[in-house]
Amino acid sequence: MFTDPSDPILSRTLRSRYRTTRRLLMTSLLALALSMLLAWAVEAQDASPLAPDAPPAATMTLSRLAGVLVRLDPELQQSGGSFRMTVEDVPLLVVTDPRADRMRAMVPIRSAEGLSDADLLRMMQANFDSALDARYAVAEGRVWAVFIHPLSPLREAQLISGIGQTVNTALSYGTLYSSGAGQFGRGDSPGEQQKLLERLQERGQDI
Repeated sequence: MFTDPSDPILSRTLRSRYRTTRRLLMTSLLALALSMLLAWAVEAQDASPLAPDAPPAATMTLSRLAGVLVRLDPELQQSGGSFRMTVEDVPLLVVTDPRADRMRAMVPIRSAEGLSDADLLRMMQANFDSALDARYAVAEGRVWAVFIHPLSPLREAQLISGIGQTVNTALSYGTLYSSGAGQFGRGDSPGEQQKLLERLQERGQDI
């Protein structure tokens, strides 16, 4: 059967087949190029020396915890997993439970008797934006400033900062209700509270 190449329907068919063939060819070439690039990247990675892994952070133990606390208060008293100390003339209790992998630093503030709804609301507001790592809490008939954290992953800097924030939170009860480490969202706490954190950090550094 004779086919007239000038037939417009035939011309459109040929052009369509040409475009389809060209797309398939370009797709194949692109896939080949990507495969070659991937192979080169893998070879280059295998040839380059591996970066050394970062050394694992030391686990916080009772002995390490005691070593940090005694630098903050040389007159530290220890009884098993509990510690009594004084920071800036404020009595502070640190309680640990290695089996549960928990610790908490606590400062008693006042009796919970007579707390008004306004007092409770203000403490809850501070827990959200200005107490930060410390918290106001009520337990055993008292109001406390507390810092609570898992024991084993606790870092020395976190411990020192948490203790400073707990003391600030206790001292500022009834006024600023602030840990002194800043304020979530906006604003900063007064400079004197920030100075306490800085003094504890300097005191807690290894000698």
